[in-house]
Amino acid sequence: MAETKAEILIVEDDRVILETLAYNLSRAGFSTSRAMTGAEALKLARSRRPDLILLDIMLPGQSGIEVCEKVREQDEDAIIIMLTAKDAEEDKLRGFEVGADDYVTKPFSMKELMARVNANLKRSTTVNGRGKILEAGDLELDTKNFTARVKGEPLSLRLKEFELLVTLASRPGELKSREELAKEVWGHAGVGASRTIDVHIRRIRAALAERSSYEYIHTARGLGYRFEPRLRSQEDASETVNPDTSEPRR
Repeated sequence: MAETKAEILIVEDDRVILETLAYNLSRAGFSTSRAMTGAEALKLARSRRPDLILLDIMLPGQSGIEVCEKVREQDEDAIIIMLTAKDAEEDKLRGFEVGADDYVTKPFSMKELMARVNANLKRSTTVNGRGKILEAGDLELDTKNFTARVKGEPLSLRLKEFELLVTLASRPGELKSREELAKEVWGHAGVGASRTIDVHIRRIRAALAERSSYEYIHTARGLGYRFEPRLRSQEDASETVNPDTSEPRR
């Protein structure tokens, strides 16, 4: 038996899938807890404070989306991987909006799931493998301690938002496509990757807009994003991006 690595909460209403996941994760050295309903999941999330949650979207009573949102209200640090149906792109996007970190599409192999679990746990302890301070405008990113500050004050970002911002800020001025960003931050660029990136960029922009005097992330229409600090007063109106659509304002 491998040494216990982390606590994983499995939330799945199909008992066969639940037991299969628990068996394989335990064999891999993880400590596991199990829930078949949203209410059970929320109770265990509060009492066990798991490092990672595997959360099925289709649950009886409260949906996985509702559970994810409520978990995020009480725990910003737990990694949440949604288990979604193959054609449920809207559910994936809604999951990201309420705080999910990643998703695995059913049906999936245990090899794929384990790779995704390990990758997300690894990223939760090291962002881009660096331990340095990135400074631009009035923004400071500490990649060792996973902290962001604007004008010296803490900025609240979720892990994937922080990773995405660090990825862009590490290469100022470089245009990165949505697919490239998805591969760097999530390790894959599956169906819906472009919209997933847009959701996270929108959240980052909103957080920065509340505190910063700068616009940091700029859209190259149809191509992707680049990081380039510009004072808001110097922004060209024709290049100002509507964070809800990622399209130029008219």
